[in-house]
Amino acid sequence: MNSANKGLMIGALGVLIFAMTLPMTRLAVGPLEAPQLPPAFVTAGRAAGAGLLSVVYLWAVGAARPRGAQWGLLGVSALGTVLGFPLGLALALRQVPSMHAAVITGLLPLATAAIAALALRQRASLGFWVCAVLGCALVLAFAAFEGGGALVAADGWLLMAMLCASGGYVAGARLTAQMPAEQVISWVLVMSLPLTLPAAAWSAPASFASVQAASWGAFAYVTLFSMWLGFFAWYRGLALGGALRVSQVQLIQPFLSLLLAVPVLGEALKPSTLGFSVAVIAVVFVGKRMPVGR
Repeated sequence: MNSANKGLMIGALGVLIFAMTLPMTRLAVGPLEAPQLPPAFVTAGRAAGAGLLSVVYLWAVGAARPRGAQWGLLGVSALGTVLGFPLGLALALRQVPSMHAAVITGLLPLATAAIAALALRQRASLGFWVCAVLGCALVLAFAAFEGGGALVAADGWLLMAMLCASGGYVAGARLTAQMPAEQVISWVLVMSLPLTLPAAAWSAPASFASVQAASWGAFAYVTLFSMWLGFFAWYRGLALGGALRVSQVQLIQPFLSLLLAVPVLGEALKPSTLGFSVAVIAVVFVGKRMPVGR
């Protein structure tokens, strides 16, 4: 198997891991009527657990310490991928089904490209920005449709999570040109430990007696896979197969999240949800092919 195809397969594995994040987070926090682990604990706990694993990994590979401006980029990435995205996701998924979240966050690839264009001062084409605006309009229309004509608080949390993830991904991508990609997410998690460890202890519930085993299993998944190993597979796939080719696999992530929510959570896939998901993915597909110059 050549490097391009190997990268495509590894990248697809990363996308599958990330697609499970939505239903697993919903399973970990539980719905409002049957809450499980607190959203703040899931956010801090998953990052703290992955951070401790990262300490062992960085020591085992003899990784060099970041230097100079790298710390600033690591900090930005941490705010987005360790704090903002997981917290927004956990708070939202306490209130709405994971299928709802899958449609909203389906705009993530286009949002990341837009933030990258702004942060790197790239001159994006008019067609790109038209797709970005159209994608936002579709997401807001879906949120209003699901909310009976109005947006709900969970939609705000999901939009915040998406913007945080986009900013964190852009900062992390800039660092991958300076250090191995696996070390980027590991250093991000390690530098967050002084915050995530005490936050996990502070946000832990007084008693875990009512927490179901399935919720603990979901928490373990988002800690080991969503927060850590998923990035290993994704970044490695991009490096082997080329970012342009492999990144297109991310377009199927919302579909996978929708499909996985059926067996994992027992959610019903409504025609409107599937329709909006297809529309968002189509806009992202077109938008990612619009020119973005330097």
